[in-house]
Amino acid sequence: MYKVFIDGKAGTTGLRLEQRLSERPDIELVSIEENLRKDLKARLDCIAESDISFLCLPDESSVEIIAALGDMECCVLDCSTAHRTATGWVYGIPELEEGIFGAKRISVPGCHATGFIMSVRPLIDAGILDPMAEISFHSLTGYSGGGKTMIAEYEECGKAPRQYALAQAHKHIPEMHIYSGLKTAPFFSPVVCDYYSGMLVGVPLPRGALRRGATVESVKEELAARYEGCPFVKVREIGDEFSETAGAGYLSAEAFAGRDDIEIFVTGKDDKIEIVSRYDNLGKGASGAAIQNLNILLGMPEATGLVLGA
Repeated sequence: MYKVFIDGKAGTTGLRLEQRLSERPDIELVSIEENLRKDLKARLDCIAESDISFLCLPDESSVEIIAALGDMECCVLDCSTAHRTATGWVYGIPELEEGIFGAKRISVPGCHATGFIMSVRPLIDAGILDPMAEISFHSLTGYSGGGKTMIAEYEECGKAPRQYALAQAHKHIPEMHIYSGLKTAPFFSPVVCDYYSGMLVGVPLPRGALRRGATVESVKEELAARYEGCPFVKVREIGDEFSETAGAGYLSAEAFAGRDDIEIFVTGKDDKIEIVSRYDNLGKGASGAAIQNLNILLGMPEATGLVLGA
């Protein structure tokens, strides 16, 4: 049995991790007394006792605890934004990044960043998409994505869709820039919507930035080849069989709620190609990704304790 500590389990991701890991017979959750959950020494003792620890904390608190750990030999998965572009940390998209098994410091990717990077990076690596391209994209997310504060504010103000991060300073942009392979940070338009969880990330591909001859089919084939054998990724060309309303071409942003996999569609036409990824912001975009990384670190099948669809 493996010992796991969740530092900051009162937040959305922490609560979800606690619920899911408490159901696993191979995991023993290390607990901390409620009155000590902000006590630095008590938290360090819990981390030292554990095989793996999750940080589900505000960025500043994550930086503080990592600094306090110093050279302590322990394995940490950070679910905050604090270390996603930090030197010495492994970025936790297993389908694209090597070195997770055996690593001591792993950053769990942001929800918006996951769909964007998994759509763009394979095309840049293959030479299909020019890394100098200036990419603009949009993302629709359930209102659970901003954590407890956003959930409370959103529910209080009425659940109307809202575009946000209008100053182009969203905290996921640095990781999207670095791990996508782009030379220029993308222009990002996130929208929080009137449903709890699930998301759609749409990435239009500028015709001038694509290799000559690139088509919907060749882009789909490249993504399918890159993710072949990855149980968490389904690459599809959009069609009525994947639409919630046959013939209408709709994609529901909440259709993957409760799942931990990701569906990537290549759509449009050859002169106007778009990649759309669909997943749960609390699944593959948060707790599911964290547990997938945990399973790799423990040498277990990646899908242990996770929900994958057909």
